[in-house]
Amino acid sequence: MPSMPPRGMAAALTLVALLAGGCTGAAEEEAAAAPRIIQPGAPGEPNREITAAEAAELTELPPPTLADLQFMVDMHPHHTQALGMTALVEERTASEQIPLFAERMDISQVEEIRQIEDWLASHGVEEVPTMAPGMMAMHDLDMPGMLTPEEFAALEAADGEAFDRLFLESMTRHHLGAIQMVEELLAVEGNATDPRLWEFAQHVLSDQSIEIDRMQGMLAEMDAG
Repeated sequence: MPSMPPRGMAAALTLVALLAGGCTGAAEEEAAAAPRIIQPGAPGEPNREITAAEAAELTELPPPTLADLQFMVDMHPHHTQALGMTALVEERTASEQIPLFAERMDISQVEEIRQIEDWLASHGVEEVPTMAPGMMAMHDLDMPGMLTPEEFAALEAADGEAFDRLFLESMTRHHLGAIQMVEELLAVEGNATDPRLWEFAQHVLSDQSIEIDRMQGMLAEMDAG
């Protein structure tokens, strides 16, 4: 899995203008007109100085791949179903921990859906079809971790500790599916060269891995009790 997006990103360029102290005349004008452009190196590699022409080329991002676009389109219903699952918590849980956990998850998923929609709009996808979390389209159900209508209905029908266990198990599987989608995207060279997409994918990996650990801990506590 790549540790950083390709170096040719506008956000990775650092401009350092050398100010000529105490210089006069032509020397001062030359120093002021010739800023140095430093491109940070990858971890373990030195920075390097590049020309203005090279910098201009590096700031031109390649268009997204079809896999990039499909990943973000798919992530929209994936996150939407997660929000549908957390919406069931308040009226069904017997846990003191799960409601706060679900609330934090809501905040993260809502923000990520906004990022998905903004990124897609910037690439010409203005509207993403949405469906009820328990009635996703067949294509959506093929994505890793998605609950079928029957599984979602079983979660809706559960209550108390039975709900809590089913929620944690279902959401863990759901998160593992999202992580699989990210890993498949990043496994192919040329995908996620857009720094916004790369950062989004890394955020999904980090957040959902942490949440999986937390859910597994809560399940272990239920088993021990």
